[in-house]
Amino acid sequence: MIEALTRPDIQQFIRDHEHHDPFQLVLQAHKYPGLPIKAIAEQIRARQKAKTKLPEWYHREGVLFPSLLSLEQCSSEATAVFKSTMVSGQHLVDLTGGAGIDTYYLSRSFTQVDYIEKNKGLAAITTHNFQILQAHNIHVHATEAEDFLTGLSQTVDCIYVDPARRDAHAQKVFQLEDCAPDVVALRDMLLSKADTVLIKTSPMLDIEAAVQSLHHVSQVFVVAHANECKEVLYLLKKENTALPEITAVNLLGEHIQKISFTREAERSATVHYSAPLQYIYEPNAAILKAGAFQWIAQAYALYKLHPHTHLYTSDQLMAAFPGRIFRCEAVTTYHKKAVRSYLPDGKASITTRNFPDSVQQARKKLGVTEGGSRYLFLAVTEDKPKVIICTKF
Repeated sequence: MIEALTRPDIQQFIRDHEHHDPFQLVLQAHKYPGLPIKAIAEQIRARQKAKTKLPEWYHREGVLFPSLLSLEQCSSEATAVFKSTMVSGQHLVDLTGGAGIDTYYLSRSFTQVDYIEKNKGLAAITTHNFQILQAHNIHVHATEAEDFLTGLSQTVDCIYVDPARRDAHAQKVFQLEDCAPDVVALRDMLLSKADTVLIKTSPMLDIEAAVQSLHHVSQVFVVAHANECKEVLYLLKKENTALPEITAVNLLGEHIQKISFTREAERSATVHYSAPLQYIYEPNAAILKAGAFQWIAQAYALYKLHPHTHLYTSDQLMAAFPGRIFRCEAVTTYHKKAVRSYLPDGKASITTRNFPDSVQQARKKLGVTEGGSRYLFLAVTEDKPKVIICTKF
């Protein structure tokens, strides 16, 4: 099928029909005799997904995309590029190659790369793509990760693992022991074969539990893209016994919001509380997942609204804060009449923090629709549920 899909006429057909409904194309397959319409439709569907997720691959003529499921599970270009800045050396092994996105970008930081993928069809597509992308330092191995690891005779600089988060019934899982390969069971072997091991996990996984299971974790990276938490990375070094440094990263195009702290610094941070002042600060998604709730207040000289409300405030602007900043216009009670007096058009964006009602319940109770220039933070402050009315700074 790779040979057919790379034919110039089929590549042109895919580009010409890129904005069409792939499902409708399959229904109208009789109009295109001699063309593998089902495979073409899958490429079109994948290209529609890749346009924003993988812009370099999308724009490279001749690249073929794997199944939509593989594409949904793979890293985005932005997060893959970030990973390529974390590790470097002579020899990398990617034990869970998949669509090859991480492999390709990591290969820029290594002289030699081994890509391991047990799905032979996926490995064939990725081999083709590596050739198109001129990634000549990547060697493809269509085999089981455990088999390759067992047969690895020399120590490498880094092993990268992104365990599959689907069980035998294609149901989502996220506990390390339920993923494949089981990196907890393989931990000692991994560290005997590599100086550094980099493991990617779901953001749903509890960081403290993962650190305890993996041991030797020297750094944890919580990575968000455009303020959406995408993955958590664990960097293992065989000689490390200390508690890891935690880094929260929010990728915003050319700009990166990045802070680092330790659990000890978080526990020992001194925090003061206040009602909303002139500015309201909302930490980015990576910080919230990383759990730097106390540390961030101390680091940026901010007051916290409440011990369990992860919003912050100050009278003096802290423009470098890694998150969104708002001007506080008013604070009022959680009643429709009180809130609507500040919203002539009845529109606002709503966020809840440590609040009894959901956003949907709040919209219904307050009669507020999405839109407009106002932002409502529904949060507990001074031990009472309040509505903080803001505009974006």
